[in-house]
Amino acid sequence: MPGYRKLGKTSDQRRAMLRQLTTDLLENGRIKTTVTRAKEVQSIADKMITLAKKADLAAYRQALAYVTKEDTAKKLFDEIGPKYADRNGGYTRVVRIGFRRGDAAEIAYLELV
Repeated sequence: MPGYRKLGKTSDQRRAMLRQLTTDLLENGRIKTTVTRAKEVQSIADKMITLAKKADLAAYRQALAYVTKEDTAKKLFDEIGPKYADRNGGYTRVVRIGFRRGDAAEIAYLELV
């Protein structure tokens, strides 16, 4: 049993989807997705915010290698990182909102606390 969810995708598709969801979360502060995707993105987003709290060039380049938009990485280090400077983890929350009509998948908001 792997330590991550495969989400019905090949590894490159999964990596691309998670990168984009993480970028969208950091850019907008909240995304609407399935619960399993939200839980997977949650750990990645927390790691990105932890990098932003370090606020050095190496951490910025690591974040930029994962986040797909440069202005989002800049926002991460200029606004989001300092906002959580005194908080030890738990930067995001998953709020379940119901089931999707088409396939009855459980939907949730993933938001920055």
